[in-house]
Amino acid sequence: MTRVLTVRALNRALLERQALLRRTKMTAAEMIERLVALQAQNPLDPYVALWSRIDGFETDELSRLIATKKAVRMALMRATVHLATARDALALRAVVQPVLERNFHTSSPFGRQLSGVDLDALLAAGRALVDERPLSNAELGPLLQKRWRDRDKESLAQAVRILLPMVQVPPRGIWGQGGLARHTTIDKWLGKHVRPPDADAFVLRYLAAFGPATAADVRTWSGLAGAREVLDRLRPRLRKFADENDRELFDVRGAPLPDPETPAPPRFLPEYDNLLLSHADRGRVIDVALRQTLIYSEGAHFGTVLVDGFARATWNTKRTPRQAVLRVTLNTPLSRGERAAVADEGARLLAFTDAGAASRDVQLTQLRASSSAKS
Repeated sequence: MTRVLTVRALNRALLERQALLRRTKMTAAEMIERLVALQAQNPLDPYVALWSRIDGFETDELSRLIATKKAVRMALMRATVHLATARDALALRAVVQPVLERNFHTSSPFGRQLSGVDLDALLAAGRALVDERPLSNAELGPLLQKRWRDRDKESLAQAVRILLPMVQVPPRGIWGQGGLARHTTIDKWLGKHVRPPDADAFVLRYLAAFGPATAADVRTWSGLAGAREVLDRLRPRLRKFADENDRELFDVRGAPLPDPETPAPPRFLPEYDNLLLSHADRGRVIDVALRQTLIYSEGAHFGTVLVDGFARATWNTKRTPRQAVLRVTLNTPLSRGERAAVADEGARLLAFTDAGAASRDVQLTQLRASSSAKS
């Protein structure tokens, strides 16, 4: 008889694998690989993601990885920017390349704008330019338009950025620094070529970090059209479960399945975190009634707070020259103990992100009522 896993059981399994039940002593590189890269559209999101998972994590550790080319930022899963270790980037990119190409041609306006263009010639020209020196889209587009004069310069630049395995170079992504998103090819940056695709290893790593999961979950995370075929091929090597809606769940053997009642302390997640984005059914972390208030949308800039393992609040930071205020909006009522625990964790986060602020304050607001906890 197939074992049925409750929502709470799936939640605790996910939190354990994501190092969110208790912080770990892993290095930043080890954690990035454990999680199969970190969502990184916002350059500084990975720092918060790692701080919430690694005991004693400091910003310099990740900054050094990026500065020394041991970690890179590039388009990977779901065609979004991720931070991966250098060796993972070389392994993952080929697996998601068909997804990036499909999205470019069918889901973006850029592919339509370039109908009839010889893409091989365009990519060769783009490669030559960005390998000469890293370029932003705004810099690359006009250079390409000198040859393709009747084409939209943004579409020309996007074709190169999306279809070639490109990385964003520092100082982008370095804590305390900034700069335009300038790209060069991963071949040029690392001196190595992307490795042949291994979809089986790719899916096994997803299950280890995000499972147990359905075929639809694998597709949501990766964009792979053939997720079901990969799982069927791997079936003899996997454990099988069912969720409360009788959907088949797959898992790697030996992966942890903690007691559903395992305590889960409050955790602050950055604006984009794959914990919240990598399942077709997000019910294991987001209650159905809260999905509209927590959904990601253009222009919405907030992180998420997990309370008892589930997304129950959002957060952002308001800064002035002398003060940093962490504002936490509670989407459901919390007990006095839960509110205190959220405020304490928020104070620790603010001390990490805004160590140089003259004063720091954590403010909790629940719908129409509010309270303040000084840090």
